[in-house]
Amino acid sequence: MKRYMVSHSWQILKKELGLYQLTMDIIMMNRVCRMFRQGLTGFREYQIIETAHRKHPIFSFWDKKKQGRVTFDTMDFIAESGHFPPRAIQITQKKPAWRAEREIQSLCNLLQVLDSYRNYSEPLQLLLAKVMRFERFGRRRVIVKKGQRGNSFYFIYLGTVAVTEDEDGSSAFLDPHPTLLKKGSCFGEMGFLTSSVRRATVVCMEETELLVVDREDFLANKLDQEVKKDAQHRFEFFRKMDLFHSWSDEKLWKLVILGKMEKFSYGQLISKDFVESSSIVFVCKGSCEVLQLINLATSPFYHKWIWQHLQLIDDRPPNTHLKDLSPVERFKEFQIRSYPVQDFSFLKLLHLRKAQEQQGSSFSRKIKTSGNTLPKTLGSKIKSRCPHFIECPMIDTKYGDLPKEAAVGAYMKIHTVEQGEILILLPESQHDTRPLILVSLGAEVIRVRKEKFCELIDSKTIEKLSKFEIKYPSDEDVCQKFLEENGWNVFRKDLMRLLVEPRQCPPFTPIQPKKKGIYGPKAVMLDLCSLDKKTKPRHPIFMAPQKHLPPLRIVQAIIAPRYKIQELLPQYKNAGVLV
Repeated sequence: MKRYMVSHSWQILKKELGLYQLTMDIIMMNRVCRMFRQGLTGFREYQIIETAHRKHPIFSFWDKKKQGRVTFDTMDFIAESGHFPPRAIQITQKKPAWRAEREIQSLCNLLQVLDSYRNYSEPLQLLLAKVMRFERFGRRRVIVKKGQRGNSFYFIYLGTVAVTEDEDGSSAFLDPHPTLLKKGSCFGEMGFLTSSVRRATVVCMEETELLVVDREDFLANKLDQEVKKDAQHRFEFFRKMDLFHSWSDEKLWKLVILGKMEKFSYGQLISKDFVESSSIVFVCKGSCEVLQLINLATSPFYHKWIWQHLQLIDDRPPNTHLKDLSPVERFKEFQIRSYPVQDFSFLKLLHLRKAQEQQGSSFSRKIKTSGNTLPKTLGSKIKSRCPHFIECPMIDTKYGDLPKEAAVGAYMKIHTVEQGEILILLPESQHDTRPLILVSLGAEVIRVRKEKFCELIDSKTIEKLSKFEIKYPSDEDVCQKFLEENGWNVFRKDLMRLLVEPRQCPPFTPIQPKKKGIYGPKAVMLDLCSLDKKTKPRHPIFMAPQKHLPPLRIVQAIIAPRYKIQELLPQYKNAGVLV
């Protein structure tokens, strides 16, 4: 009996030990899988983006016009912040021949956020969407290695990569200012098209998502023919320019290969400072504006203009105040202007002289009076009542003191570059060295590296380029133009407010909720009437960087103290009535 009990307890213990060992094995396997899961991050075609869960991912509604039900699947548009959507990843995992036209079009629409992809023509965009595949790489992963053949080129959808000269890309993590490419850029295109050896190494600085085009798919779907068509358009554009009439076709094709087509929408920045830019810009479609950042505080005309308007705060007639004064203040101002403090000391001296003459004594003191017999007005005594008519922080400028808040800048248009023109830097002794900004008005441009272009040009081309020199207006002229435009805009708004607002009497004005945002019209306005106010409305301030100088506040308009428009134009004294 004892032997049976011992054997039975041994079997129970053995079962418990087996269960314990099984539990430990499961925990160990879980840890190993977790380690593999973390280690696989960054390898090809690996995804950790979990599918977002929705209670009702698909909903539909009845369309009366089409007499059918329209279905909308929200899962097609689900993605983590900034990541490539899972639905788009599934499309790129298919072979190019298996992708439907609807899938290619949706992928093309999604890729419009990439500037480099948008620069291609529409037919080529569809073909690229048909053949590209998705990749995700981790930090320090080398994508392109120097010295190898180029069989692919890449679009960056998310993340940052660095371009280095070494083979392993380690210098990118030691260099304080590496050459970086971010979302919207592409790389590897030149080596891909020319089948040349890679001239640099590209390494990931963080987790990066890429869209890759391989040579086999590129040639199989005849994308090379579309690329040749785009190159032919660039060749015809250069051939029509007078600058390249003397160039041979072979030499002009070298320029075509060096050029890179870029498209910019209206208002998009092309170059922050094309004076120091390393590339030359040819405008092949549309037009561009050349803007200049002017520091208004460095202009003597602006300094004089500011103080002339600030004096109107306390030195204007009583009826020109923006708001009606109280009766006491109105009487005091009327009394000061009607009966100013005058110097009657000469009457006292005259009385003393007459008294001395009656007593027989002589009084030989000369009285210094003006040519007329009117008493002198003590202007200094009047001004002494308010020596500082405005109290605010001041800065010392070349032309005197200026309110600190009035030291602002503005962007002004100084030139328009039309289709077929070129923006190029002439030698240092000939071109304008001021920083100039290039903004698109809806343009397509071709960029060429300056050093590569200088290797192709000859003496005849240099002579032709000297004729392209543009004389931009001086800073003082630009400042005067800004103040003239500002004065006209203020006058126009005052006139429209006088004529239009009295006629508009809505019975009820609904309260509109304020929109959340940092931009507002008052954020780019300088109000001189509120310089001496202690409590001021809070608005965001836009600052522009300056070379070797502190940032400068940017404004679009200046609101200055001014006379009422009824006094400037008497025919508008009755508001809303045109006499």
